[in-house]
Amino acid sequence: MAYDFKPFEKRIAEITERLGKELSGIRTGRASISILDDITIESYGAQMPINQIANISTEDARTLRVAPWDMSQVKDIEKAITVANLGVSTGSDDKGVRVFFPEPTSEGRIALLKLAKEKVEEIRTQLRHERDLVWSDLQAQEKESILTEDEKFRGKEDMQKRVDAANAAFEAAYERKEKEIAG
Repeated sequence: MAYDFKPFEKRIAEITERLGKELSGIRTGRASISILDDITIESYGAQMPINQIANISTEDARTLRVAPWDMSQVKDIEKAITVANLGVSTGSDDKGVRVFFPEPTSEGRIALLKLAKEKVEEIRTQLRHERDLVWSDLQAQEKESILTEDEKFRGKEDMQKRVDAANAAFEAAYERKEKEIAG
């Protein structure tokens, strides 16, 4: 009987998706809509993400346009973006809020690369934890005579192949972010 890796593969997919979100939240010199994903404002008595009360688009490489459906919320949106301390500047006009992304300094780039590397390491730690859980489960199933010793080691090899593939994906994501930050 072969070991069922579907739950492990699902966790790898979740971890990989989380890394993508974490890396997209790291500001580069280029305008990125995803940087506003975690910002919420008070709207009609409830906290709402900006993307649910406004249209967000890219004007140029360093500018986003946030066009609220209710223009009375422009000041609240501008304040929420400023308070979020994203390292961007804002300005409002008759069409909504403009978000300006400054060119990062060389020290800023180094700090951003360090932050990206830390995020990748956090994700790798989660993956190692999940790998350890699968290995413990494989050993437990062998002790309960559900798996033979050969099946256990075959399962370990299959598990390691999945871990190696995930780590390669993490490294590729980091390299993409590194190029993005370097400009």
